[in-house]
Amino acid sequence: MNGPAVEPGLAAEAVNTIRFLSADAVEQAKSGHPGMPMGAADVAFVLWTRFLRFDPSAPDWPDRDRFVLSAGHGCMLLYSLLHLSGFDLSMEEIRNFRQIGSKTPGHPEFGHTPGVEATTGPLGQGVGNGVGMALAAKMLAARFNSGDAFRPVNHRVFVLASDGDLMEGVSAEASSAAGHLGLGNLVVLYDDNRITIEGSTDLAFTEDVEKRYRGYGWHTISADGHDHEAIGDAIREAVAETDRPTLVRLRTHIGYGAPSKQDTAGVHGSPLGDDERAAAKKNLGWPMKPEFLVPEQVRELFGGVAERGAASRSTWEAGMAAWRAEDGERAKAWDSHCHRTVQTDIVDRLLAAAPEGNGATRAHGGKVLQEVAGLVPALAGGSADLSPSNKSVIEGSPSVLPGEFSGRNLHFGIREHAMGAMMNGMLYHGSFRPYGATFLVFSDYMRPSIRIAALAGIPAIYIFTHDSIFVGEDGPTHEPIEHAAALRLIPGVHVYRPADGLETALAWGHAMERTDGPTCLLLSRQGLPAIDRMNGSLDPNLKRGAYKVLGQGSPDAVVAATGSELHLAVAASRTLAGEGKSIHVVSIPCLERFVAEGPAYRGELFPDGVPVATVEAGRTEPWRALCGRDGLAIGIDRFGASAPASVLAEEYGMTADAVTAKIRSWLGD
Repeated sequence: MNGPAVEPGLAAEAVNTIRFLSADAVEQAKSGHPGMPMGAADVAFVLWTRFLRFDPSAPDWPDRDRFVLSAGHGCMLLYSLLHLSGFDLSMEEIRNFRQIGSKTPGHPEFGHTPGVEATTGPLGQGVGNGVGMALAAKMLAARFNSGDAFRPVNHRVFVLASDGDLMEGVSAEASSAAGHLGLGNLVVLYDDNRITIEGSTDLAFTEDVEKRYRGYGWHTISADGHDHEAIGDAIREAVAETDRPTLVRLRTHIGYGAPSKQDTAGVHGSPLGDDERAAAKKNLGWPMKPEFLVPEQVRELFGGVAERGAASRSTWEAGMAAWRAEDGERAKAWDSHCHRTVQTDIVDRLLAAAPEGNGATRAHGGKVLQEVAGLVPALAGGSADLSPSNKSVIEGSPSVLPGEFSGRNLHFGIREHAMGAMMNGMLYHGSFRPYGATFLVFSDYMRPSIRIAALAGIPAIYIFTHDSIFVGEDGPTHEPIEHAAALRLIPGVHVYRPADGLETALAWGHAMERTDGPTCLLLSRQGLPAIDRMNGSLDPNLKRGAYKVLGQGSPDAVVAATGSELHLAVAASRTLAGEGKSIHVVSIPCLERFVAEGPAYRGELFPDGVPVATVEAGRTEPWRALCGRDGLAIGIDRFGASAPASVLAEEYGMTADAVTAKIRSWLGD
């Protein structure tokens, strides 16, 4: 936006307004972090009034600049800025900071508070989100900016990060990726206040951060974080650097103005206290009363900023209207990306094209991926250096490489932490449907990002292959035992563990049609037989998370299985049928989807009074609620071993004969 510098007296008044809105809100809540908002207020003020392009009346304007507060504990800084700038965040919400039902929770939440671009809190995640946003913007620009007088993608991504953010490994991984790719549309403002909860950063963090970032391939700048002209010059230099991301190191004083708590850990995560807050107001020449004071001239100042933002949006929209009229097909493609359009019948389309025959579900998944990519241009993704094993490459599309952003295949490198955070950033950006792939056992490295995706309600897709002990010779370090269960514990995550090509197509279709949370696809390394279903591929219950595969009439027992163990349950049912037992088999590719169906459908599959057994090559806890106190949960509740998969199957009782014997014994024969 490049707004003018503000007259020093008014600028000081505006910065103190931000400081004391924040301090007053924390004090009223008796909880929060006043230090970072008070210390970084100068930096944020200069950025928001002179550089950041946004329109509070249209917070979803596609070409707005993105601002991510990676240091989410300092959220009152962001809430104060949103309120002053005219976003739909009233003074009542500021007063209700950290209270139940308010729009001002203790850390920023995407989709909950207008103007919040990312759910942040776990340190370092916001840096990774910013990298993902910047990557998505580069990829969108590569598709739509070429050769036109009007270029629809001009925005930049700004991240405000703390010492703690830059200590976390996820920010290191993501920053390395950003430097490699040359994301010159990314600026990280490093609030270097040198204080963490335990005290001075000298206790644990003495590295040369700028030197590290130069090693990543970043441009670096240092400035005084309380000198507005120095801050402005630094940001201006940062946005002028278009070939590399930029780290701006800004030396600030945490709790600026608080006489006895400035530059101490005491102001990091606790209210100032009435006496210290009063002393800070006196020290900075701020009225003691009223609390939550916003001088009229400060409102007018931020109103002018909002007006400039609205004018920028209007100019962009006029250009976009002409651009659309010039080329209808291009406009249609733009809409497909910006709305992340997915066909309403995508599940049926994928089921119709589902792979047939025997095979590993990772191989089936690779085939279904090609179908999805043909239907959804906004789909893009990659692997943490495991694409040959994950089968995660979109065929016929180039790779995204430094300076080459038109492709759809991403190379995250061996950076699972960053992959998860970057995927979230791409989803926050709003123009792509990303997927990320690795081995299921390494989902542990991604868990914070998966949890945040579920909390934020964004539809990330995770391809987790090598999904069981049948990884084999790699041994227990690579054999996931607890991982499916652990993922199912995260509220809002849907875990699909398909048994064959049909269920793999179903899993992908559900992941694509889902808009309110992430989906994990757990796929096998080993080959599996195609399942012979009594209703074939036309079973209307396929989409309900669980359905009957085998069985007529009244059952003696129901055996539920998932993924690579479904064929074992089918084999056991058929063997026991020859012994006079009626065993129904139910496939549960997605337990979460099935539970959401409600009790009536559950009763159809699992009639009252009929004993239930479950089979999955992993921890048994999630299944005990289904099979009950007297049911049988067949699984693996210990770590694996290094051996061929066939040997492990015998050792751990995961063969058709072993499963049949366990069910027979359980039924009392």
